[in-house]
Amino acid sequence: MRNSMSHRNRLAALAFALFAGAAGAAAPTPEQVKAAWRPSDAVLLDRHGVELQSVRIDMTVRRMAWVPLDDVSPALTRLVVQAEDQRFHEHGGVDFEAIGKAAWDNLFRARPRGASTITMQLAGLLDPALQAGKDGRTLGQKWDQIAAARELEAGWTKPQILEAYLNLVTFRGESQGIAAASQALFAKMPSGLNDAESAILASLIRSPSATPAMVARRACALAKEGKLTASCESIEAMTSVALGRHRPLGGAPLAEEAARKLLRNPAEKIASTLDADAQRVAQASLRQQLMALKDRNVNDGAVVVIDNASGEILAYVGNAGASSVDGVIALRQAGSTLKPFLYELAIEKRLITAASILDDSPIDISTPAGLYVPQNYDKDFKGYVSARTSLASSLNVPAVRTLVMTGMEPFYNRLKDLGFDSLTEPADYYGYSLALGSAEVSLLALTNAYRALANGGVASAPTLGPRRVAPPRGVMDARAVFVVDDILSDRAARSVTFGLSNELAAPYWTAVKTGTSKDMRDNWCVGFSGKYTVGVWVGNFDGEPMWDVSGVTGAAPVWRDVMDWLHKDSPARRPAAPAGVIAQHITYAPALEPERSEWFVAGTESGVIELVADERRVPKIRYPGNGSILAVDPDIPSESQRVFFQAQAARALLWRLDGAVVASASREFAWAPAPGAHRLELSDDAGKIVDTIEFQVRGGAKR
Repeated sequence: MRNSMSHRNRLAALAFALFAGAAGAAAPTPEQVKAAWRPSDAVLLDRHGVELQSVRIDMTVRRMAWVPLDDVSPALTRLVVQAEDQRFHEHGGVDFEAIGKAAWDNLFRARPRGASTITMQLAGLLDPALQAGKDGRTLGQKWDQIAAARELEAGWTKPQILEAYLNLVTFRGESQGIAAASQALFAKMPSGLNDAESAILASLIRSPSATPAMVARRACALAKEGKLTASCESIEAMTSVALGRHRPLGGAPLAEEAARKLLRNPAEKIASTLDADAQRVAQASLRQQLMALKDRNVNDGAVVVIDNASGEILAYVGNAGASSVDGVIALRQAGSTLKPFLYELAIEKRLITAASILDDSPIDISTPAGLYVPQNYDKDFKGYVSARTSLASSLNVPAVRTLVMTGMEPFYNRLKDLGFDSLTEPADYYGYSLALGSAEVSLLALTNAYRALANGGVASAPTLGPRRVAPPRGVMDARAVFVVDDILSDRAARSVTFGLSNELAAPYWTAVKTGTSKDMRDNWCVGFSGKYTVGVWVGNFDGEPMWDVSGVTGAAPVWRDVMDWLHKDSPARRPAAPAGVIAQHITYAPALEPERSEWFVAGTESGVIELVADERRVPKIRYPGNGSILAVDPDIPSESQRVFFQAQAARALLWRLDGAVVASASREFAWAPAPGAHRLELSDDAGKIVDTIEFQVRGGAKR
């Protein structure tokens, strides 16, 4: 026994002599180490400096913010010292007694043991040249590590060494540092770790990839040695759970999509325009609504809130569902939400006023792709209605007739000027269905375009982060915009379709519009007050249709919740009329709508709005459409088959079929179809052709 101890001491003395002659590079200071620390995440801050979201940028390792020693559970620091370096507070960086024991054991025992102190391990963590290879450290590396540890002890305090060690050591997998490990395994900050959790973490340092059973045995031994109250059974159960699951770091996502747009580099902290409270309210309201609509096959949604004056985005909820798609910038069919821009253009060009009478009756328009036959949302037609009622109640046919008046190209160009860059095809590609929102747009572009309505026709780009934006530019006529805004705020005009009591009817002034795309795949609600513009979309990113969901029942409740919160302390007021807009008392003859006060662009006002049916419309063949192909059904007796020629504004005109007059065009004409190509014309008594179409009849025996 005496010989063994003597040999061990000789080895320790030799190690000391080797160390005494070793030279090492200057050790970094604690401040330099902390300054060089880079969390793997970047952090998004709101406009007030509140942390909103962290996003992992560095995929090679998982680090969180540096943790001061005072913010680490005392149980953990005590158990780490107990497990890794029991004489940590006594030695000067190298434990020569431990080195002697390790050398003796390595010579005479099958299982080798190490003698690296916490300070020596820290030296290896700080200097890649000192890190062990697959066969361990070389003798030269060990000498340099000893020298580096001595130098650290000379310039650092023990608490500084322990703090750096706990932040730099790898505990499990890719989790480097106590912050990442405690969050990943126990969803706790290091200050909240209890005895059992501390024992598990301390046991991981020596072998981060050990099996749960091995970690539990080590932790149990530590607990017994440290006289902890935690039982081995509880430690085993806790270890199995902690090491058997993957826990995401950084807390619940609050602004994930916005963070991914702005954050680029590890450890950076970027201030955004978002407001943490507005973000939480928008996200919570959307999630609640999606849960309520689950049985109607609504799974996804998005919300954006923009400050009208600055263009700063206050809330950006890309998706509150299960998908990873960013619904704020995803392209979806706009539905009826583009109609306000169409009516504004028509009023601006003085083609209509808010009081103008529009025809909500069946119409079919011949296009190169065939007949276009728009329908209203409720499959019903209201007859003659004012432009105010048509827009507020979102009637489709009057909108299409308005697009015919403005022309497709001017409306298309106006949408482009408002920032709808997703309209990449020529105007003819979209056709007259552009009035009903057949084009795909993003929620952000749509909401920002409504913000231009809130700002009197002045448009500018929205902003989410610290960047320069292009100066504002006038896109729409402020007078026409005011009239459209007033229509969108008119709950009485809206009641034809939506009723008087619904989520759109806020107790303060707002202007709002809903929209639903074809087959109920997209549902929108976008509107504004004097200060804010809020846009909401709900639907399914996979294209599945919703079941019986309208703008009022789908997106509108979220819009109303957010708008109510924004105005909880400052109710919105009706904006003042700009110069060049006047109010005029109007009556209708006949009384299609009640008397009221109406807004007009100066020079277009009229006290009496008189309907003169047909004469005010252009004579036109409504059916058949140009290029139509009609089929004779052989199973129906020929005397029972008829094609009904229909025309508008055709009083005193005649039907000419293949050059021959067949009937008066003032009423519908039932024609017995004959196979072949035909030419149908509207003409006056003098033979002047007013309108012409060509069609074919197939089937049956040719004449």
